[in-house]
Amino acid sequence: MSTSVGSHPTGFTHRRRRGAELFLLVVSLVVGVGAYAAVGLSIEGTFPADLFGYGGWLAGLCILCHVVIRIFAPYADPVLLPIVAALNGLGLAMIHRIDLANLAQDEDANTFAQDQLIWMTLGVGLFVAVLVVVRDHRRLQAFTFTFGLAALILLMLPLLPVLGTEINGARIWIRLGPFSFQPGEIAKVCLVVFFAGYLVQHRDALALAGRRFAGIDFPRGRDLGPILVMWLVSLAVLVFQRDLGSSLLFFGLFLVMLYVATERPGWLVVGGAMFAGGAYLGYLRFGHVQARVGSWLDPFDPSYDSFQIIQSIYGQAWGGLVGRGLGQGDPTLIPFSYSDFIFAALGEELGLTGVMAILVLYGLIVERGLRTALVCRDAFGKLVATGLAVTFALQVFVVVGGVTKLIPLTGLTTPFLSYGGSSLVANWAIIGLLLRISDHARRPPPDLSASPDSETTQVVMRR
Repeated sequence: MSTSVGSHPTGFTHRRRRGAELFLLVVSLVVGVGAYAAVGLSIEGTFPADLFGYGGWLAGLCILCHVVIRIFAPYADPVLLPIVAALNGLGLAMIHRIDLANLAQDEDANTFAQDQLIWMTLGVGLFVAVLVVVRDHRRLQAFTFTFGLAALILLMLPLLPVLGTEINGARIWIRLGPFSFQPGEIAKVCLVVFFAGYLVQHRDALALAGRRFAGIDFPRGRDLGPILVMWLVSLAVLVFQRDLGSSLLFFGLFLVMLYVATERPGWLVVGGAMFAGGAYLGYLRFGHVQARVGSWLDPFDPSYDSFQIIQSIYGQAWGGLVGRGLGQGDPTLIPFSYSDFIFAALGEELGLTGVMAILVLYGLIVERGLRTALVCRDAFGKLVATGLAVTFALQVFVVVGGVTKLIPLTGLTTPFLSYGGSSLVANWAIIGLLLRISDHARRPPPDLSASPDSETTQVVMRR
């Protein structure tokens, strides 16, 4: 039987699925541009004057990403880019809606939608750079400790007296002239690569079992060094930068990657105990942590500044099941509705149905990342894909949990929806790296023409 490139003599075919990606991308653009048009119709009674310019720019960025994937990563996952385009487009529409509401109250109010589109353009540029420059993700393993050092430097930059600046009580920003940037967003990507490289090198030692208790094999005492160091780093972020969300994200990320690398549930028990101890210590020693916990337990207590969470709860309740409709709510009643609380603003106007659809999109990003990890052929790629997927999962859980009063507020941004250049650029880079790994994982092995009974062919067939 004749064969073609990407096919196997037994009939197994490695499909690129770029046509499916393009179709889904068009659907996602309809969602983003349609939401932007709906905002203008609802508030101003007519289509926005810049609808074609905005829609053309958004479509151009997304089509550019699609073309780059076709050329440089033809076997990459076909679902990730359309999901990200839909979320980013919906976020831009909601930020524009909030801008119009602010301008209606104050003609000199700050607007954010145009800046967010510029940040998206920079994020797409970094996305393209990742796919063009990083042709093989495995080469990143050679720079394991370089990425670790870079992450440490990035985390320390906001603490410098000249460069660092404090905004809304958290010292996580650096200011360069009129621009401010949050280096911790880039640091989380560097940490994922560092964790993956380190765990691949030391997995065998860390997987050795120590004492067994209650049916669980706990790690040996001599192997607790890495998790202890990461615990101290996360506490340092909490103490010096007053950033509860990043502290939780960094430690949770390392703990999950450590468990995936070693397959020892004892690490989860030890890490969970350390996290609980650190959280309790932070609650006892730091007033801002006590305020967050107090607002979570009783937001209507006048001794706590809980106006944000109260307005968030009222707004989402008013949205109900199907929402008030885009432009029909009042997101200006929620402070920072364009950034930290954009999920609550979306809940008011799209209702429970709309926010559940958004959560499904985030769940699909995580699922596709974990699927990439499962089919990846090398341990380093598996851990990097897992870490990047877990980063999204933890960030969305922390943000949505805080806005809905499931857990205390942390101050993280909602990926691709919230206003914030640092987060948006970093998340586009994460998607680029995930697509690079998925392209390598889904690409036909070079020895695909071997015998159908060969070990490589059997592994491919099982995928």
